[in-house]
Amino acid sequence: MKTKFLTLALLSCFVLSVSAQQAQPQIGFSTETGAKTNFKKNRGGDNWFISIAGAGTMLFGDDNSKQDFMDRLTATPQLSIGKWFNPYFAMRVQGTGGALHGYVESTPTMFLQHNYFAGGHLDFMWDITNYWAPYRESRVFRFIPWIGLGYSQRWSKDEQNIPRTESPTLNAGILMSFRLGKRVDLNLEAQGMLLNEEYNRIRQDKLSDGIVQVSAGLTFKLGRTDFEVIEPMDYALLNDLNSQINSLRAENEELSRRPRSCPDCPEVVPTTIVNNFAENVVYFRINSSRIDRNQEINIFNTAEFVKENNVPIKVVGYADRDTGTSSYNMGLSERRAKAVAKELIEKYGINSNQITIEWRGSDEQPYSVNNWNRVVIMTAEPR
Repeated sequence: MKTKFLTLALLSCFVLSVSAQQAQPQIGFSTETGAKTNFKKNRGGDNWFISIAGAGTMLFGDDNSKQDFMDRLTATPQLSIGKWFNPYFAMRVQGTGGALHGYVESTPTMFLQHNYFAGGHLDFMWDITNYWAPYRESRVFRFIPWIGLGYSQRWSKDEQNIPRTESPTLNAGILMSFRLGKRVDLNLEAQGMLLNEEYNRIRQDKLSDGIVQVSAGLTFKLGRTDFEVIEPMDYALLNDLNSQINSLRAENEELSRRPRSCPDCPEVVPTTIVNNFAENVVYFRINSSRIDRNQEINIFNTAEFVKENNVPIKVVGYADRDTGTSSYNMGLSERRAKAVAKELIEKYGINSNQITIEWRGSDEQPYSVNNWNRVVIMTAEPR
């Protein structure tokens, strides 16, 4: 009967543990695509970035196509500030400006408009790589299309006496990001800016003018750079555990109606102490050997039992089969077992001579439910 009550208590603790772990994220790890993964919201100061780049810039106007390609090309700087709200969506503000070459056909030559321009735009960025693939902060390459709205103004040198022009802009582009380190990326970007017809100061009833830029630069990340993955609730696991709890409750209720002792049967006084408690377990999150706070009670209860009965204990680590290779899982189960043994020794004062440590990796699975096998099982040894 005592075993039934202990098993019921353990299962109840595990159900609460599984529920609590839904708010405990996995850092930088997911087996689902980004679009199907839930991420914890970071603080307001996290996941910001600043980009500095140099661009080759070209104005596409009415008469510009009649001039040599290299004569139309100018070099301009770019500065961007933005924030990632999750691994696949961001907003940024980008500013650019500098020299801009426009041409007007004037017989018998082409007249060069050597102007200056400045513009800015607000962009909505979509990281396709993190959207369609499982999220991984250490990914080397990311493909990021974007679209935005902005404003551009163009003016000339004083001696040309050409009036200022301005235009709202529709912006779009593709950014390719290459990870250089935790806080630095190399960016290659191509973008276009759609302007009104009068921006080139020539009216020929064409649809619009435009500016094209190709740039290269560096992005510097500010605050926290990664996102935490929230492991989804395993409803099938919870339902199964609840069914077991209900079954044990029914059995305990039936046992409570029986007499506490049998008069016809003499009581047997035990001469030795044996393992009279159910296996105590410590469950771990995916790819982790860190002991969660809600699992501490199981280690505490085991330590108290060892102290009261002065019995040795075996600590065995396991890993599930769905994550990692066999050799990797063997090392992971070793780290889990040693983490539990270390806490028994250092936090609760159990003599190391009383603890046997083993690890079985994922080749041996103590439970039929895969998620349960991210576990360390503590068993008291009979003496």
